[in-house]
Amino acid sequence: MKPFEYRRAEDPADAVAAVAGEPGAMFLAGGTNLVDHLKLGIANPDLLVDISRLPLDVVEELPDGRVRIGATVRNSDLAAHPLIRERYRVLSQALLAGASGQLRNMATTGGNLLQRTRCLYFQDVSTPCNKREPGTGCSAIGGYTRNHAILGASEACVAVHPSDMAVAMAALDAEVVVRGPSGERNIPLAQFHRLPGDEPERDTVLEHGELVTAVLLPPATQSHSAYRKVRDRASYAFALVSVAAVISMNGDGTIREVRMALGGVAHKPWRAERAEEILRGAQASEENFRRAAEAELESASALGDNAFKIPMARNTMVAVLREVTGGTSNV
Repeated sequence: MKPFEYRRAEDPADAVAAVAGEPGAMFLAGGTNLVDHLKLGIANPDLLVDISRLPLDVVEELPDGRVRIGATVRNSDLAAHPLIRERYRVLSQALLAGASGQLRNMATTGGNLLQRTRCLYFQDVSTPCNKREPGTGCSAIGGYTRNHAILGASEACVAVHPSDMAVAMAALDAEVVVRGPSGERNIPLAQFHRLPGDEPERDTVLEHGELVTAVLLPPATQSHSAYRKVRDRASYAFALVSVAAVISMNGDGTIREVRMALGGVAHKPWRAERAEEILRGAQASEENFRRAAEAELESASALGDNAFKIPMARNTMVAVLREVTGGTSNV
């Protein structure tokens, strides 16, 4: 591990100034992802700025009905918070599906959004990886691809984003609040993460020195929601495919509003906009569910080892839509 300087930030402005002023600086919160990368030699910062003790650990309802989640709120605390459990159940479900209890006690909201891929080649510094070292190539292409992307991949990278929480937040139309050297801005979560293109080393649209300070959830509506994660084992495993859905119904059995996002299939939480368009105003039926899922996955492309993900994603989407429109889970 490369030696680095450690500094504890006094406030968000101090944290932003410290990282923005040092090209080799990084923020440190729970450390559940970053510390692993330090040990593996993936991350080699000159300076770590500790933000874990900043006053960013509160979940609160705002006067306009939105809910603000501080960036250092622990995943376990967020999943158990009464506001989240009662109004945004899909988010609580997604959080509890992630990692282990011990890790959820350490991991933070901001860190969860910023965690990097668990691609085997990204984590192995002895192999070429465009995400880790741009321009060296993608070892996954032509290699082991069982866990890799079926949507939105490029010739430069086929890795997937590992977050469960981010998938639920994408379906909830959350916004990420960011503070940087130029001030504060809000970024829709669906636009926060990037597809790889020819710059797979950039996971998000953040600029160096920008600090995630909070996530904003829109006011809860009379909707139903669910999160389903398909994985190799019941605990402590990343999603092969996951689906989050938030749906409100009309009295005649048609779908008034729908938001869906998929995990485990792309470089970012994948907002299922084509499926949403088909389902909005349609009857909640098995036929329409399958038609929407097939349309969403029309552009999906298998890499060999992961061809099973396409029917798995389709069937999981249909199962979640069936569950949610049956009214079994309130937001």
